[in-house]
Amino acid sequence: MDYQYPAQLTKLDNGSVMAEFRDVPEALTHGADEENALTWARDALLVALSGYMDDRRPIPPPTKPKRGEPVVEVPPLQAMKLAIYQAMLEQQVTQATLGEQMGIDGRQVRRILDLDHNTRIDHLLRALDVLGKRISVAISNAA
Repeated sequence: MDYQYPAQLTKLDNGSVMAEFRDVPEALTHGADEENALTWARDALLVALSGYMDDRRPIPPPTKPKRGEPVVEVPPLQAMKLAIYQAMLEQQVTQATLGEQMGIDGRQVRRILDLDHNTRIDHLLRALDVLGKRISVAISNAA
C-alpha cells in the first residue's frame, strides 16, 4: 500500500487555504497559504487515520491524484504502522496474538500501533514479517 493521499486545496474568503482529503474526509485543516495548509494537512491526516485505528475501521486506500492535485505522504514510520494495523484487521489478528507470534509482550504491540510512538524499526519489520508483509523502499529526488 502506498500511503500518498491527494489533497484538495480551496482558497477561503479570508485569504487562507483549506486542505481536505476525499479519501479521508475527517482530515480537514487550513493554513495561511498553500504551503502552510499542506504542512498542517499531514498532521490532520495522521490524526484522522489514528481515529480510524481507534475505531477499528479499515484504513481507506488513497485514490489516484487528479491532474495538478498535491499529494500528502504519510511518513515511513507511520505508513509501516498503518500497514501492520490493516493486516491485523484483515487477518483478524489480536494484539496479544501478534505479540505472542513476535515473542514480545502484547503491550509492546500497542506501542507499535501508536502513530505517535517512535517504534524501533526492527520491531516494525518483525511485525510485518509475522503478518506476511514486507516493505520496499524507493528513494527519489526531491521535487
